[in-house]
Amino acid sequence: MPLVVRSWNVFHGNATPPERDGFLEEMVRLATADDPDVVCLQEVPAWALARLGDWSGMTAVGALAAPPRLGPLRWPAAAGRVVTNLHHGILRSAFAGQGNAILVARRHRVLDTHELELNPAGFRRSQARWLGLDLVDRLAWAKERRVCQAVRVAAGESAALVANLHATSYAADERIPDAELLRAAVFLEALSRPGEPLLLCGDANVLPERSATLRRLVAEGFSEPAPGIDQVLVRGLPASVSVWPVERRRAGGRVLSDHAPVEAVVG
Repeated sequence: MPLVVRSWNVFHGNATPPERDGFLEEMVRLATADDPDVVCLQEVPAWALARLGDWSGMTAVGALAAPPRLGPLRWPAAAGRVVTNLHHGILRSAFAGQGNAILVARRHRVLDTHELELNPAGFRRSQARWLGLDLVDRLAWAKERRVCQAVRVAAGESAALVANLHATSYAADERIPDAELLRAAVFLEALSRPGEPLLLCGDANVLPERSATLRRLVAEGFSEPAPGIDQVLVRGLPASVSVWPVERRRAGGRVLSDHAPVEAVVG
């Protein structure tokens, strides 16, 4: 039976255009209402990572990227939520932090989980020398921690390895997120078993026509990328990839998130 795998940057629960209120629970329920097999989420506030399982009815594996902070100091996720509730559209992740999550239908089994920091100091230093980045670029890259997580999912007698990333957003030099995308792909490959299907999902923050990494991955057997920065790339199984039309993410007269979900029907 084909698997439905979906990826969505939920924009910290904001609508577009952003409003005072947040709509994260509505987004999670919308993304899981038709009983998909796997849903990868990005830009999830830290406080919400523990609530995703209840909202979705799925097994939730979270990965904290940027912890909640008050200025330079870490503080409780609940406090970040209280402050952000003053105006979600303005404050976004300033106090609440953010992370990624992979949701897996409970009819499947999560066999193991893994996590990789995409922009640790050593990687940034080596890539900055290789790419010839100036000081401004280097400081921008260090501003916020980014992660890639991976889960091995058993569906019946077979298993697949699913990775979920949120690369650095830095339009001034798209080679930065592209380097992180390649790092995530190498991470996924290193975790894989012979012949195991691979899915690389998430917000790559680089367009396909500007990404050397995406061209390389297609040459190595991954499916063709979706037209935007959000991706579900599949290797080892046939896949049909599509992007949700805006009407599908409209609720209560508003458009949820500034990203459209991308999904693949796999197998």
